[in-house]
Amino acid sequence: QVQLVESGGGLVQPGGSLRLSCAASGRFISINTMAWYRQAPGKGRELVASISNVGSANYADSVKGRFTISRDNAKNTVYLQMVSLKPEDTAVYYCYMRPLVGGRYLDVWGQGTLVTVSS
Repeated sequence: QVQLVESGGGLVQPGGSLRLSCAASGRFISINTMAWYRQAPGKGRELVASISNVGSANYADSVKGRFTISRDNAKNTVYLQMVSLKPEDTAVYYCYMRPLVGGRYLDVWGQGTLVTVSS
C-alpha cells in the first residue's frame, strides 16, 4: 500500500501565498510522475501542475508564473508553492503520484486539502 498525506491548505487573502506539501509512504521502488490537481465547487477536477522524475515541470495556463511545483526524491515529497493567489484558485487540491510497485505503476491520490482565497 502507498499512502499520500497532504498538508498546507487553508484560508488566504487574494494576493497571498501558500505552500502545499504531499509525502508518500509505503512500499515502492521509485515514483515516476508527481502532480497536483484541483477541483473547484461545481467543477471537474483539473491538472494544476506535474513534474517528472527528472524534474521536468508542466503547468496549467491559469497558474503559469504564479505556481511552482517541485519534488524532493529523498523525502518522496512533492510541493506546490502558490503566490499571487486569486479567488478563482479556491478549490480542493489533490496530490497525485505514480509509484512503481511490484513491477507496475500505480495511480495514487491524496485525500485533498482545501485552499480558500477570500478577503
